[in-house]
Amino acid sequence: MKRKAKFYLMLIAGFAAVSAQAQTNELSKVWIADNGDGTYKNPILHADYSDPDVARVGDDYYMTSSSFNCVPGLPVLHSKDLVNWELISYALPKQPPFDVFDQPQHGNGVWAPCIRYHEGEFYIFYPDPDFGIYLTKATDPKGPWSEPVLVRGGEGLIDPSPLWDDDGKAYLVYAFAGSRAGVKSVLLVSEMTPDGTKLLDNDVVVFDGSEAHPTVEGPKFYKRNGYYYIFAPAGGVSTGWQLILRSKNIYGPYKEKVTLEQGSTDINGPHQGAWVDTPSGEDWFIHFQDKEAYGRIVHLQPMRWENDWPVMGVDHDGNGIGEPVASYQKPNVGGTYPVVTPPEDDEFNTHELGIQWQWHANPKLTYGYPSGNLGYYRLNCKPRPEGFVNLWPIPNLLLQKFPAEEFMATTKLTFNPRADGEEIGFVVMGEDYQYISLKQVDGQLRTRVVQCQGARLGGAEKELAQQNFKGNTVWFRVKVKAGAVCSFSFSADGKKFTEMGTDFSAVPGRWIGAKVGFFALRDGVTNDSGTADIDWFRIDKIKK
Repeated sequence: MKRKAKFYLMLIAGFAAVSAQAQTNELSKVWIADNGDGTYKNPILHADYSDPDVARVGDDYYMTSSSFNCVPGLPVLHSKDLVNWELISYALPKQPPFDVFDQPQHGNGVWAPCIRYHEGEFYIFYPDPDFGIYLTKATDPKGPWSEPVLVRGGEGLIDPSPLWDDDGKAYLVYAFAGSRAGVKSVLLVSEMTPDGTKLLDNDVVVFDGSEAHPTVEGPKFYKRNGYYYIFAPAGGVSTGWQLILRSKNIYGPYKEKVTLEQGSTDINGPHQGAWVDTPSGEDWFIHFQDKEAYGRIVHLQPMRWENDWPVMGVDHDGNGIGEPVASYQKPNVGGTYPVVTPPEDDEFNTHELGIQWQWHANPKLTYGYPSGNLGYYRLNCKPRPEGFVNLWPIPNLLLQKFPAEEFMATTKLTFNPRADGEEIGFVVMGEDYQYISLKQVDGQLRTRVVQCQGARLGGAEKELAQQNFKGNTVWFRVKVKAGAVCSFSFSADGKKFTEMGTDFSAVPGRWIGAKVGFFALRDGVTNDSGTADIDWFRIDKIKK
């Protein structure tokens, strides 16, 4: 085995072990979709699990989603009832090509993936719009996942979905990213080797949505009752609808039908996701809604078939097109299962970082490490790059997703600076961002609140407030209210918090929602940098 492959499998095994921590996490205090009375409310995940896709294996359901530049990438979630989901692993502990993704590639990386189970193996096909279509496999969804194989190289190839036909042949449908390919709104089908590792040279255009369905993308391939189906979103991320294509021949021609739209609801752009069934014979559709700073949150719609066309949601106005439901009876999965949610809190008391955390680029050991029984996670102050303007190009941002419309995130940490210019920050990150921090200036620690507008375009940081701080243990807090309005505060004793700076309206990052977490930076290079020991991080309801 090549050295690169051995190294990659070691990384995968390490990240697979992290999944055990998800099992011990408490339920979310800010968002639970299960109403506890046999019904659920949407969204089933009020977090940025963008472009979700789901596969059923027996009585179990597995979801993956886009992760773009965030690492580890390709999250894998598990559910027994399609409502309660736990985060169990990632398929990409590091993102290839490693030399590229060692630095933040905002908006690039893992776009809409597809997860399937075939002949005893889990397959995830995912696109990188700058490099092509990749495949990773596993026999256990908790990992290890194989080193990604480049199935088809090329710029602008996105959103792959496989289909293994009844005759043993395999196919892949995919789309184009106009930003790279100069072509968009068309879907192609190519024959594929049965092991999924290579496309054959017979790509065929099967649909062009340029006129009636612009920006058609994200196709998912299915077969039912002798028909080939392509489920594809159209009309744009926040403004679109769900399109269904149907044909008796895999290469078409395909008839079209719109099956889900916003209608009179407040669920914009309801599309792009997965058709799944239950052992009891029910059908369901999982999709996302773009909610700006909160990312692309996940909804579950009832689905049924009429005349071999899917009907999604509820047709409130009688136009033959479904609209999303706000609440509904839970799927009949033959039993009742415990309420579970993806983890949010982290006490940092184990030898592994909580599974919910991601970096903005491939991590390096020197960014930080757990302390095990010592009960903290240590971040090292890494040098700001030459010509530093803002956090946009910084890879060592340790962040997690917004978990609800309103919440309060609090952390306790101890800062051990060794030189002026070292800083530990608690940040709400996006294309605009704001943070509260401790920074050593002239030998004195100071709390600061700093804001940046237009980080992607080179906007400079602006200090909003500062004051001297006694001691080196601090509690930071951010309250996020409806509309993603954030207020920052600090405390020297964990009891009395002092608000600092001004309110800040969070905005998305590049194709991802806003995130909350940490950075540790310094001016200049040294062989003995300062450190920050994070004691805990907790998310709770906002105290009235």
